[in-house]
Amino acid sequence: MTKKRNPSFIIMKREILAYFTSPIAYIVTGLFMLASGFLFFNTFFLNNRAELRNYFQILPIILAFFIPALTMRMIADEKRTGSIETLMTLPLTAFDITLGKFLAAFVCGVSMLVPTLFYVLTCIKFGTPDFGPIIGGYLGAIFLIASFSSIGLFATSLTKNQIIAFFIAFAICIAFALLSMFMIFIPAPIVKFVAYFSAMAHFESISRGIIDSRDLIYFVSLTAIFFVLSVESLKSTAANR
Repeated sequence: MTKKRNPSFIIMKREILAYFTSPIAYIVTGLFMLASGFLFFNTFFLNNRAELRNYFQILPIILAFFIPALTMRMIADEKRTGSIETLMTLPLTAFDITLGKFLAAFVCGVSMLVPTLFYVLTCIKFGTPDFGPIIGGYLGAIFLIASFSSIGLFATSLTKNQIIAFFIAFAICIAFALLSMFMIFIPAPIVKFVAYFSAMAHFESISRGIIDSRDLIYFVSLTAIFFVLSVESLKSTAANR
């Protein structure tokens, strides 16, 4: 008996193959390594500390830029070339398409983190780092990538223009990342409520090596909300064909 293949995984494989066989993957990953490497080695050499704390503090801001750069073409380019019309005529649901593209964005995003394990090896070579915050930092980064990938997918589903998709996603991601920096301008009675929506605050909690269910619920909820919005956006596109 022939086993039926999941359409979402077929789309995921197609997107990953297209990503890694184009210059985009190497340009985005190279720039990501350049930015993150500067931050890491700046602390390592200038402050003479073999740790990743400062690197993880700025990582949400770096990801807020690079994940939208990774996702900006995923649906916008399909709309521009008209291939989205072909996808919509296949026996695929908007959920199948969104899930496949989300998984591809997530896998590609996580792949950018793999070369940064070199920083961990450097810390081990020249010091005795605390592995709790390191593991927590990478776990938090994975949750961030999932959330920002979902946001990026929603942005790219709104337009045919990749640049517009990038700026929409970047604006949303950076707003979640930097929200905690504007707490001093928010009335005291609602500070705690607004602070809950800060991706940076939840990421910092996990990066300290403390796994709190509230942080996990936050990232899962943020990812799910924008995933559903992406599905609805694709359904709207199909309805307007």
